[in-house]
Amino acid sequence: MNQYRELPRLDGESLASLFEAAKADELAVSKPFRMPLEGNGEGGGFSGLITSGRIAVGDQAVLLPGGERITVTRIGGPGGALEEASAGDKVTVFADAPLDASAGQVLAATDDQPSVADQFAAHVIWSGGEPMLPGRLYRLEMGPQRARATVSALKHKVRPEDATHEAVTTLVDGEIGYCNLSAERPIVFDGYDDNPAMARFDLVDRQTDKRVGSGLIAFALRRATNIAWQALEVNKGARSELKGQRPCVLWFTGLSGAGKSTIASLLEKRLHAIGRHTYVLDGDNVRHGLNKDLGFTDVDRVENIRRIGETAKLFVDAGLIVMVSFISPFRMERRMARDLLEDHEFIEVFVDAPLAVCEERDPKGLYKKARAGKIKNFTGIDSDYEPPERADIRLAAAEAGVDEMVETLLGDLERRGLI
Repeated sequence: MNQYRELPRLDGESLASLFEAAKADELAVSKPFRMPLEGNGEGGGFSGLITSGRIAVGDQAVLLPGGERITVTRIGGPGGALEEASAGDKVTVFADAPLDASAGQVLAATDDQPSVADQFAAHVIWSGGEPMLPGRLYRLEMGPQRARATVSALKHKVRPEDATHEAVTTLVDGEIGYCNLSAERPIVFDGYDDNPAMARFDLVDRQTDKRVGSGLIAFALRRATNIAWQALEVNKGARSELKGQRPCVLWFTGLSGAGKSTIASLLEKRLHAIGRHTYVLDGDNVRHGLNKDLGFTDVDRVENIRRIGETAKLFVDAGLIVMVSFISPFRMERRMARDLLEDHEFIEVFVDAPLAVCEERDPKGLYKKARAGKIKNFTGIDSDYEPPERADIRLAAAEAGVDEMVETLLGDLERRGLI
């Protein structure tokens, strides 16, 4: 398939018809064989619902991702053994050799295999109460296939009345967009113009478990298949051992003026004095370089934290103790940053100071400007802050002094065996 072809201009009606086609068994029967696995069946078979095509005893199939080939020796259905099964049938397929299969893998025709990629282009109908935010982690569900995924780029919105395109930065409820998506692991799929039954997916909010969007995959992005991870001789463990410390991230979150940067700076000074290798990623400083192209809309804030989370991960891989001082107003993005690291490597520090206290301090005069309408999207004034529900460390910044709070942090790092 030409991955750079011009996409059809899908309006609301034609996209909806494709969604219906994805569920139509009579259409799916004529397509290549696909069976996403729901788990191992009794007796060592593979159980699942056939989404397209047919399979018969004696046929060959391939297990994806992975590529192991099998020959079908038996098919079990609800009423007993079958010689053949087709789209819409829920069956257990038995093979000529044992395989280590698991839910989410896909059995497919060997002579007409689906795509396997972790990046792809798709049309999405958004249905979430909150807007789509590119860069935010959602859960992609495609039958039994599950993976965390982000909208890496929102190319345009599709106007349903005439299928024309409009450049946008987000989607709201009921809008259709054409996007690039990036998943944490390879997904098995077909493009919607080849096999709609294997193109349909849902996006789910990871906090509420509610579906916020439905999509149809157009094609794999070529860059997803020509990039491989480069193994290096010196790893994180070796770098940490050389420094005599265990790397971690202390992620300071709280309102502007709560004292995050002051605490992080003094903590680094104290750690440096005892010979620890550290680095501070400060919100204002990073916006002078790495994130100088970002503003303060919700979309930009999500991308801001995504970049910093990935940067902090690199510094941890280098063996450093990293202090990240960012307002980071959204729980979802702080969770995304945590998920990038191992369990013991991420410490969320809530610098808890009431809005009234932060506004009274106002060290940079930002609250005064925000109240006067000179700064838009200012956290705590006209943009929300979502406080941590279960921070690893809470610092009562309106009550305790900076030295006392730093002592609390040093004590916690010692108890965790990090210094």
